[in-house]
Amino acid sequence: MARAPARRKSASKPLQSMGRPVYIVDGARTPFLKAGSAPGPFSPVDLAVQCGRPLLARQPFAPTDIEEVILGCVNVPAAEVNPGRVAALRLGCGTETPGWTVQRNCASGQQSIDTAWRYVAAGHGDLILAGGAEALSHAPLLYSKTGAAWFARFMTAKSMGDKLAALAAFRPGVLKPEISILTGLTDPVMKINMGQTAEVLAHRFNISRAEMDAYAVRSHHRLAAAHAEGRLPELEAMVDRKGSVYDFDNGVRPDNSPEQLAKLKPAFERPFGKVTAGNSSQITDGASWTIVASEDAMKRHGLKPIARIIGAWELNEAFAAQVIACLKAWTDKDFCRDLLGLDKAFGEVDEETLNVDGGAIALGHPVGTSGNRITLHLIHVMRRLGARLGIASECIGGGMGGAMLLELV
Repeated sequence: MARAPARRKSASKPLQSMGRPVYIVDGARTPFLKAGSAPGPFSPVDLAVQCGRPLLARQPFAPTDIEEVILGCVNVPAAEVNPGRVAALRLGCGTETPGWTVQRNCASGQQSIDTAWRYVAAGHGDLILAGGAEALSHAPLLYSKTGAAWFARFMTAKSMGDKLAALAAFRPGVLKPEISILTGLTDPVMKINMGQTAEVLAHRFNISRAEMDAYAVRSHHRLAAAHAEGRLPELEAMVDRKGSVYDFDNGVRPDNSPEQLAKLKPAFERPFGKVTAGNSSQITDGASWTIVASEDAMKRHGLKPIARIIGAWELNEAFAAQVIACLKAWTDKDFCRDLLGLDKAFGEVDEETLNVDGGAIALGHPVGTSGNRITLHLIHVMRRLGARLGIASECIGGGMGGAMLLELV
């Protein structure tokens, strides 16, 4: 969820932040590609490199001047065990530049910025590349424990009799795979998946199916308008190995209507659930980078800031129910008192300043990338609207939340 809540005022004094001032000087993202029935054309590192090359090519410094590369990624493939390091090498940052990966579920891409901010604020670095990359279409299919046990029995059988006994015990169900992305979206403590938590929120705040579908339609319409009107300056096209060009978020459905979405069946709690594929975020592939710098780095390389990071504190359109629940929670005085410790309700949020160019329902939610994309796009929204302050935030699997307060420079 990205919010630009305040108009810029020339007389306003800069807000204070921890340690040295920290700035975002540039950034880019790939188009988000909706996952189909097969792995997409790009791995997480491919996405990070396709996004990073044009970003670094337009900078006045060399890639080797970057002191640290931090990349958020949740679904890390076996062939790219530390995608942050692999991406740093492929981007030409040099063997001496540390590259590493952070995993904080939906906030991983924003956690990379937060970590870079803390490093720079504390004086431990001046120029850091912070991003997120995710290729959910590459999420593997896993053998079940039963299947793994059968293969182990067969492979360790020493005699022909033992192998024949193992073969006799084979059942077709042994080969039935587990979909890793569904397993990963299930909380191991509460034993429910993310869609079910959205159902809980819909029940808790009495959110109707019609409200959720209407929010989803608005998200698609806003993103379609942003594309049509050229309001996504951070977007960088990609080219795959076959020469195909990807320059558009291909999950957006500008012709979506509440009547169409009303026909969809519940995805998680049939037959009475309200959360559907239409009012949830899409499974997508995509990457995003931001360049985080100190004042010293800006002077040294002649960089111009686009925003200043004020601090990180405690929402992304994972589900329409989750966004609407947050909006209702902030106007609920009992909720604000009991859970936020406030004396009164936080107040209403003007939806005209909330996700003004759509969000993950229309765009997609490549988990390790979204926090970075939200933060970067918020800066462009603030510049367009003349807003001085903005908050980029997301819910995070495991009962967490993350947010970042930005000030336009």
